[in-house]
Amino acid sequence: MDDDDDIPQLSSHTLAALQEFYLEQQQREGMKTSQGFNQYSIGSIEENWQLSQFWYSDETASCLAKEAVLAAGKGGRIACISAPSVYQKLKEQDGEDFSVCILEYDRRFSVYGEEFIFYDYNHPLDLPGNLLPHSFDIVIADPPYLSEECLQKTAETIKYLTKGKILLCTGAVMEEEAAKQLGVKMCKFIPKHSRNLANEFRCYVNYASGLD
Repeated sequence: MDDDDDIPQLSSHTLAALQEFYLEQQQREGMKTSQGFNQYSIGSIEENWQLSQFWYSDETASCLAKEAVLAAGKGGRIACISAPSVYQKLKEQDGEDFSVCILEYDRRFSVYGEEFIFYDYNHPLDLPGNLLPHSFDIVIADPPYLSEECLQKTAETIKYLTKGKILLCTGAVMEEEAAKQLGVKMCKFIPKHSRNLANEFRCYVNYASGLD
């Protein structure tokens, strides 16, 4: 009997995808050590699939960042909840007249210093004292899981922080729950990720946005 029979074999398609992924990783690591590496570029911190992390495409992150700046207005404050690729794109626009912070569970993002706030949606109001209620002109949020519980708890944080404007990114299946929790409506704009997701993804807002 051949002992190898019990070892599960990866299909050639899966192997090719894995090899491509590792090659991409090696190339990114090489970029990090080369001159001119931008710590705010999308992909400078790798996706962690165990944390349900999927970065937006560059085009989508740019579009959402631009919308946030317009919605926040001159000197506006923007909070990104579990939306690090939008935060990174906002930081690339250094010198623009707005401030931004990132609420994120993944402590790798603490490299961004004081703008990083550790955030666990299971404890939606466990926030530092300097995050005052209704102190952000717009809150952008992308709850990490497609579940009612995750959206409900993230919604508590959003409502606590925002002066009014909300930009939510989540699955199309959450449309009804999003409307119930946050009074947001689906936009025409369809966000894309750098890797294709199985679930249809959409943006929702509660104000007249440029995403329609």
